[in-house]
Amino acid sequence: MHPDTMKELNIEDRVEVVIGGKKRLTFTVLGLDAVPRNEVWCNADDLRMFGVADNTIATVRRPLTGG
Repeated sequence: MHPDTMKELNIEDRVEVVIGGKKRLTFTVLGLDAVPRNEVWCNADDLRMFGVADNTIATVRRPLTGG
Protein backbone atom coordinates (compact mmCIF):
# COMPACT_ATOMS: atom_id res chain seq x y z
CA MET A 1 0.00 0.00 0.00
CA HIS A 2 1.11 3.53 -0.56
CA PRO A 3 2.26 5.06 2.78
CA ASP A 4 -0.06 8.07 2.34
CA THR A 5 -3.06 5.76 1.93
CA MET A 6 -2.01 3.88 5.05
CA LYS A 7 -1.86 7.16 6.95
CA GLU A 8 -5.31 8.26 5.67
CA LEU A 9 -6.86 4.96 6.79
CA ASN A 10 -4.90 4.89 10.07
CA ILE A 11 -3.33 1.55 9.11
CA GLU A 12 -0.12 0.60 10.87
CA ASP A 13 0.87 -3.00 10.10
CA ARG A 14 -2.25 -5.06 9.28
CA VAL A 15 -5.14 -4.78 6.81
CA GLU A 16 -8.41 -6.64 6.58
CA VAL A 17 -9.62 -7.69 3.13
CA VAL A 18 -13.38 -8.25 2.93
CA ILE A 19 -14.79 -10.14 -0.04
CA GLY A 20 -18.49 -10.12 -0.78
CA GLY A 21 -19.21 -8.77 2.69
CA LYS A 22 -18.61 -12.24 4.12
CA LYS A 23 -15.07 -13.58 3.75
CA ARG A 24 -12.55 -11.66 5.87
CA LEU A 25 -8.81 -12.11 5.57
CA THR A 26 -6.12 -10.28 7.54
CA PHE A 27 -2.69 -9.58 6.07
CA THR A 28 0.50 -7.84 7.09
CA VAL A 29 0.90 -4.60 5.16
CA LEU A 30 4.01 -2.79 3.94
CA GLY A 31 4.16 0.84 2.89
CA LEU A 32 5.76 1.22 -0.55
CA ASP A 33 5.92 4.43 -2.57
CA ALA A 34 5.93 2.36 -5.79
CA VAL A 35 2.30 1.31 -5.20
CA PRO A 36 -0.22 3.79 -6.67
CA ARG A 37 -2.36 5.50 -4.03
CA ASN A 38 -5.62 3.88 -5.16
CA GLU A 39 -4.24 0.35 -5.36
CA VAL A 40 -3.37 -2.43 -2.95
CA TRP A 41 -0.95 -5.07 -4.15
CA CYS A 42 -1.25 -8.57 -2.68
CA ASN A 43 0.69 -11.78 -3.02
CA ALA A 44 -1.17 -13.78 -5.69
CA ASP A 45 -0.17 -17.13 -4.16
CA ASP A 46 -1.59 -16.11 -0.77
CA LEU A 47 -4.86 -15.00 -2.35
CA ARG A 48 -5.18 -18.28 -4.29
CA MET A 49 -4.49 -20.24 -1.10
CA PHE A 50 -7.48 -18.49 0.52
CA GLY A 51 -9.73 -19.10 -2.49
CA VAL A 52 -9.73 -15.56 -3.88
CA ALA A 53 -10.02 -15.53 -7.69
CA ASP A 54 -8.34 -13.07 -10.05
CA ASN A 55 -10.20 -9.76 -10.53
CA THR A 56 -12.26 -10.24 -7.37
CA ILE A 57 -13.59 -6.95 -5.99
CA ALA A 58 -12.74 -6.53 -2.31
CA THR A 59 -12.80 -3.91 0.42
CA VAL A 60 -9.56 -3.17 2.21
CA ARG A 61 -9.72 -1.56 5.63
CA ARG A 62 -8.06 -1.25 8.99
CA PRO A 63 -8.91 -4.40 10.96
CA LEU A 64 -11.87 -4.04 13.29
CA THR A 65 -10.99 -4.46 16.94
CA GLY A 66 -12.98 -6.28 19.60
CA GLY A 67 -16.74 -6.45 19.67
